[in-house]
Amino acid sequence: MAKTYYDKDASLDILKGKTIGVIGYGNQGRAQALNLRDSGLEVIIGVRADETRQQAIEDGFQAFPIKEAAAKSQVVLLLIPDEIMPEVFKSEVLPGLSEGDAVCFASGYNVAFKFIEPPPGIDFIMVAPRMIGDGVRQCYVDGTGFPSFIGVEQDASGNALAVTVAIARGIGSTKKGAMELTFAQEAELDLFTEQGFGPAFGSVLLSAMQVLTDTGYPPEAALVELLLSGEFAYSMQKIAEIGFFPQMELHSHTSQYGSMTRAIRYMIPEIAENMKAVLEDIRSGAFAREWDAEQKAGLKTFNELKEARNLHPIAEWEKATRQAFNL
Repeated sequence: MAKTYYDKDASLDILKGKTIGVIGYGNQGRAQALNLRDSGLEVIIGVRADETRQQAIEDGFQAFPIKEAAAKSQVVLLLIPDEIMPEVFKSEVLPGLSEGDAVCFASGYNVAFKFIEPPPGIDFIMVAPRMIGDGVRQCYVDGTGFPSFIGVEQDASGNALAVTVAIARGIGSTKKGAMELTFAQEAELDLFTEQGFGPAFGSVLLSAMQVLTDTGYPPEAALVELLLSGEFAYSMQKIAEIGFFPQMELHSHTSQYGSMTRAIRYMIPEIAENMKAVLEDIRSGAFAREWDAEQKAGLKTFNELKEARNLHPIAEWEKATRQAFNL
């Protein structure tokens, strides 16, 4: 059983007197910076000269170029996109690090797949919220908290885990629980959700739309029934709140009987086999190498796939449905 840390396990004292440099002021950067400051910690922002720097200043933070912010900080939170992180770390963060400093990642990706290597004398730690940035802030403000995965890749100071748990508390995660994983486990779980579970769900939705429209149902009615009414999203929220099977009790007996008796038709071994193949691509590093090569080649395949995706008729069906139902 993985170790999970809560408020009682975390002390902010280890961060008192330290400057925390939040690198990046997008959705996660802004949310985590505000939460850490509201927890009584000293936070500065490292960001390039764009609209996010102005936002940070308007929010009352001192904002510096990334290199300067990293040099001024003893704890650096790298909250920038994965694809630009290795170069930014090498050129703008690494030169300012001193022995005993800590670098905290919100994803294990770049470290797990060796795009960033921990330098000697520096703690490499991870606090990875299982929540989008707006939710990180809102759950802090309303006091409910949110889950995170945390980890230590390199403990140079001897205090890396305590610093990690303190950051998790500072952003509000230990109210729900911060579970200790390796960087690789976090990255692999995240990628599998995106590449194994997400596409499988998307394929089911598109297949359902195809069946319904091919047999004469209006696409607007099909989309409302399947997705856009919000009923499915509400059921997912109830699964999160009370559990997968208990949520079923909120539906009619007709619904429950139909679901249970027909579920066996979708227990297809090939689904699990395809998911295993996806997971193996992730764990072996094959996907990370493929994505790195795609970026270096100028994102040709990426952009072609996006263009093809946007040609699917569901885009027009959604537009018509939103107009019909004032959604």
